[in-house]
Amino acid sequence: MALLNDVIRAALDSAEKVWGEYGTLLEKAADIGISAHVDSVPSYIPGHPLVHEGRTTIGKFIALVADMRNSSEHLLVRRSGHKTELERVYYETSALLPALAWQIKEEGGSVTEYLGDGLLALFDATELQDSIYKAYRAGMGCVTTVREAVNSELYNRYRVPSLDLGVGLGYSQCVVHLVGLEGERHPKAIGKCVYYATKLSAGINEVIVDNALKVVWPKKENGPVSFRPVKMKGVDGFVAADSRL
Repeated sequence: MALLNDVIRAALDSAEKVWGEYGTLLEKAADIGISAHVDSVPSYIPGHPLVHEGRTTIGKFIALVADMRNSSEHLLVRRSGHKTELERVYYETSALLPALAWQIKEEGGSVTEYLGDGLLALFDATELQDSIYKAYRAGMGCVTTVREAVNSELYNRYRVPSLDLGVGLGYSQCVVHLVGLEGERHPKAIGKCVYYATKLSAGINEVIVDNALKVVWPKKENGPVSFRPVKMKGVDGFVAADSRL
């Protein structure tokens, strides 16, 4: 319960900050009756608090995609006595998504999209070495600390089997712009890092990075860094092990 309260407070803190900076602009737009054509939209994309209509920008990001593994099976197999399949998945995602978001925020990342039973988060890669460490720690925290805490609470309440998670990390430039219908625009970052992170999130309780991230990973002579090659959904990836983190 304490964790959930912290998540709620953090979400409101972020909303208040955005409103404090841009609320006057949005109020003015509403007052003059142009809400159907807002020329800028608040965003949680790092470094882009507002994304403007007709203005495309470029940024470098590390994308993190976290995904519940085999969640479709949870809908098809009733394994928890008095819980229906849909009820079980509802409780699982209700516990998992805010917990993942909390872990990511702790490392400076920002969730930009929730994807069913998973999420997409971005880390500003301007300070690349620091961002790599933060994103990797966030990913490891998701498949260890978060997974263990969520599984413990779900079992204590509902006696459901443990969840498995996969996390993929990718690094690239992204195009940041608005997508969607007029009056319903959504800020979005589009780039290879999102594609590869999504594909590489198919692992079981491990963090898999793409080749672009492997290449720029901070190196140290005789340093304790290793990469185990894997292939996920036809995409080459690497399980990183860095004992400095």
